[in-house]
Amino acid sequence: MAGNFGSPNPTQPLSVGNVVSAGLRLYRSHLKDYFLLALKAYVWVLVPIYGWAKFYALSALISRLAFGDLVDQPESISSGQRFVNSRLWQFLLVLLLLFLIGIGIGLGVIIFSALLGALSAVLVGGVGQQGNPATYLVFILIAFALGIVALLGILWLVTRFYLVDLPLAVEEGIEATSAISRSWELTQGHVWRILLITFVGFLITLPIQIVVQIITSILQAIFLPLIRDGNTIFALLYFVLVLGLSFGAGALLIPFWQSIKAVIYYDLRSRREGLGLKLRDREV
Repeated sequence: MAGNFGSPNPTQPLSVGNVVSAGLRLYRSHLKDYFLLALKAYVWVLVPIYGWAKFYALSALISRLAFGDLVDQPESISSGQRFVNSRLWQFLLVLLLLFLIGIGIGLGVIIFSALLGALSAVLVGGVGQQGNPATYLVFILIAFALGIVALLGILWLVTRFYLVDLPLAVEEGIEATSAISRSWELTQGHVWRILLITFVGFLITLPIQIVVQIITSILQAIFLPLIRDGNTIFALLYFVLVLGLSFGAGALLIPFWQSIKAVIYYDLRSRREGLGLKLRDREV
């Protein structure tokens, strides 16, 4: 199967279209198995801490299975699940580390926004005394440009951690910290291509998200008036229906994104390390 995904020049990365098409083929060919795994993962979300680690591990398992197909080493679900379960606490530690990294990024954004706001107040105050509208416009454009740069910087930084779960789910000798380092290494020089792939994937999944939003709006229109009347049964029914709809939609979408991620991981590893990849030593 791997031979079907090559680019014209073996030293060049797969095109955005090739990555998305390969992900879609993997998604369609294993939809039932991947959907059930994703649905199982969502059920675990309801269990704090341990369940969150299970969710992350089961999501990564989908990518592991997809990657196994890409390197012509298909693996059974039970075999892959044993492997990711053996690293369950490493997945939890990765979640904790990514959470701390997210806090750091958030604090950086807050500090940057505060500094930008203070600078704008000082500059606008100074301009206000001069009463020059053109200067106001210049400062607004500068602030807007800085905001765009900050947003791109955040996207770039977040994308460097895009593949963290793949090394942990696939490679031997990987722990939480080394998985983060591995993602940073693999995504170097490919951030904007990954972001473009993500954008194309978002457009593909947009119809499903629109349908889910429409159904949610219909449920709100039906149940909210009944809930306002104090009917707890309808409130509980509404909660169950919305939760089931969210879990079902997520179980449809996660396999697609994890398949896309597996193709990106396969592509980046093949370009850096050659096509002779091994998922792991396993009995034939």
